[in-house]
Amino acid sequence: MGHEFELRKEIELPATPEQVWDAIATGPGLDSWFMGRSEIEPREGGTARLTIAGHTDEATIVGWEPGKRFADRTATADDGSFMATEYLIEGRDQGSTVLRMVQSGVLGDNWETEYEAMTVGWDLYLGTLAAYLRYFPGRTAIPVTVLRPGAGDPDRVWPAVAAAVGGTHPLTEGTPVRLAVPGAASIDGVVDLSTPSAFLGVRTAGGLYRFVHSGEERGDVLFLSHHVFDPDAEPVHTEQSWQRWLDQLPTS
Repeated sequence: MGHEFELRKEIELPATPEQVWDAIATGPGLDSWFMGRSEIEPREGGTARLTIAGHTDEATIVGWEPGKRFADRTATADDGSFMATEYLIEGRDQGSTVLRMVQSGVLGDNWETEYEAMTVGWDLYLGTLAAYLRYFPGRTAIPVTVLRPGAGDPDRVWPAVAAAVGGTHPLTEGTPVRLAVPGAASIDGVVDLSTPSAFLGVRTAGGLYRFVHSGEERGDVLFLSHHVFDPDAEPVHTEQSWQRWLDQLPTS
């Protein structure tokens, strides 16, 4: 039997309402901070598509007020589950904007695990949105999404990730690190988001790099959700390099 839920988040962003709208209601904007790759048909009744690891989910746009409100809703599945997301934009003085996000719907039998994952996930991605608008305004990222199911439990995975970037678990915000990817030069960065056992964020001069662990209840998946702002980066090569990095990570 499905379980109804509602999740609310609010964040003040260092950007104008127009900049926030472009980030949440366009494909290139979403690609620069959210997971996967997005496509948006810019109208009420249009379709919002999100593709992750070759799988595409679709939702219908049910709210389209540029600079003020964006909302979409998936179709209701056979088990009664669906997902609806609404963003409300409110401009503030001195060029900042408050973004309120409401996600609601019906989850399946494993609803508690899914709800917890969404709660933590929004902390990561709204933090990434804030970093995008502060450090890379007006630029478009190449989204890099790679997965490693069964990577290991958090007690093994996070020390391996920390060692791979030149640090010791748990890494704290402000810690300098270095990303060494096969076939590319090393990149210096700083930890800008950190929740032990859940996610790690690294910001460099040219990208936002996010490392996420799904938790044991969701298959111990280590998930990389990066946003590369280098205009010379080749998407396929960049994704393949990070997949090799992930596959070679010694987690056991």
